[in-house]
Amino acid sequence: MSQRVRLRPLEQGELGEPWDHDAEHDDFGPRGGYLTPPPCSLDEQGVLGIEADGELVGVVSWVWQRWGPNAGSRNPMIGVWVQAGHRGRGHGTEAQRQLVDLFFRHTPVNRVEAHTDVENIAEQRALEKVGMTREGTTRGAQWRNGAFRDGHSYAVLRAEWPTA
Repeated sequence: MSQRVRLRPLEQGELGEPWDHDAEHDDFGPRGGYLTPPPCSLDEQGVLGIEADGELVGVVSWVWQRWGPNAGSRNPMIGVWVQAGHRGRGHGTEAQRQLVDLFFRHTPVNRVEAHTDVENIAEQRALEKVGMTREGTTRGAQWRNGAFRDGHSYAVLRAEWPTA
């Protein structure tokens, strides 16, 4: 059964309570929850809800990276979190695909990035399905669960994106 996935701003009260990690590669400590809906402007750091067949199942988020001193060297790094009961259904993959598409359709960025733990095979597969290419390994880049962890960097360029 195919489920329809769409991105939307979070509404007041959604994911407002703090939550703890519930997946092996998500242990960054307790999350504070969103007391007010977080920003969702593509120009700033932001968060959008993932809705599958009318139910909120997770979020995608982004922060801005800069590879050089000018504004043209700026690009988003995206991430995803899907509630435990909704994982493995493709919601996160589709949500990340839609987020990449939003950036290429509505901003001048040339590159969209993602980063995941070297042991997070499910997310690596999802990023590859989205169309991202693994570019390398970042050693000791991420503090998680009491230790520095290695990760894999992924990216897709505007010229590689079908709707760009």
